Amino acid sequence: MSEPAVPPPSLPVTWRPRVPRMVAYGSAALVVAGAVIMAIFISEPFKLPDRIAIVAFGGAVAYVLHLLGRVRVDADEHGVTLVNAVRTHRYSWPEVLEVSMTPGEPWPRVDFSDGSTIGAMGIQGSEKDRAARAVAELTALIHERGEAPERP
Repeated sequence: MSEPAVPPPSLPVTWRPRVPRMVAYGSAALVVAGAVIMAIFISEPFKLPDRIAIVAFGGAVAYVLHLLGRVRVDADEHGVTLVNAVRTHRYSWPEVLEVSMTPGEPWPRVDFSDGSTIGAMGIQGSEKDRAARAVAELTALIHERGEAPERP
């Protein structure tokens, strides 16, 4: 995906997906509501422990959906924070080398000076225009604040 030349945004800035986040939290609410309704109206021979287990399972599913809904990329004066589904990664600007996203990828990859590459789930490829803009803004910040070489 070719990034248009955009000025770096003012810091701090947070990029997070819109539609996937709404789907994750909307689904979580439906699952919990469904589990509670099922626990209330389920017939015998199901007892209280069974009903509690149904609601607990709904809560567990909602927690997993929360992990998917909380993804984001934060940039501030000190560096970049990648909040993915399970882990949070914090890097200072000189450690961040490049962000790239090719068409069809679910999210961009961020390359670091230690040789590692991490997916930035907070920028979703399914939101094409927003993703391209976010990648371009993050690239501009990397070139402004990091030690990344300028592209010709």
